[in-house]
Amino acid sequence: MTKVTAQMSVSLDGFYTGPRDPRDPGDMSGWMGGPEAPGFFRVTRWAVDAMAWRERQGFAGGEQSVDSEIVAETFAAAGAYVMGRRMFDAGEVPWGEEPPFQAPVFVVTHRPREVLERRGGTSFTFVTDGFERAVELAKAAAGAKDVAVAGGGELLRQVLAAGLLDQLELHIAPVLLGDGQRLFDAGLGLGLGADDGIELVPARVVDAPGVTHIRYTVAGRSKLVLDDRGAGGELVGPGRG
Repeated sequence: MTKVTAQMSVSLDGFYTGPRDPRDPGDMSGWMGGPEAPGFFRVTRWAVDAMAWRERQGFAGGEQSVDSEIVAETFAAAGAYVMGRRMFDAGEVPWGEEPPFQAPVFVVTHRPREVLERRGGTSFTFVTDGFERAVELAKAAAGAKDVAVAGGGELLRQVLAAGLLDQLELHIAPVLLGDGQRLFDAGLGLGLGADDGIELVPARVVDAPGVTHIRYTVAGRSKLVLDDRGAGGELVGPGRG
């Protein structure tokens, strides 16, 4: 059965890049000198150093490690991708004529564009009627494989909040960035009330020297329950017990 999955590299304090750069993300030279890039490259260092990532990008070298195995596993599982327009704009030029996806990619956008065909099996289809439609199209294209939400963080949160995400994998780098774009924080669109939560079940933990990989199965929304087990059936508060 096709799953909708997502994976994201984050710092220990939850940031996946440095502070948002207001400039055009397609301006790579400007972006590299801006506030986002240092944090982004720090939390994704584990992947950039992995042999499987470098091979997929057409580069030589890299380390054959458990990190590389996880990168290879992630690519192999995906039959189609969904991504946000900002991520596509930032990646179109550096990905070149043979992007690493080697599968159909559905780009959520408000700006229409003709389907972009690339070598190696990658195509970019620009979906203007919402992320739900993009996920639907990706499921139809994925065959027996999974649909991977490739980013960015805003799209991942939308898919999670809509109850469409089945699996989330976080790659936690042992660094504190202090500021930046946080993957999960108050006011980021999850639509949760004070007594609501989205439950996740840890499915796998892989501890590597430079990163910890934690895979979760998304169990869905549930109501939070007060736990009074330490009070003999009654909550203990000021002046009680």
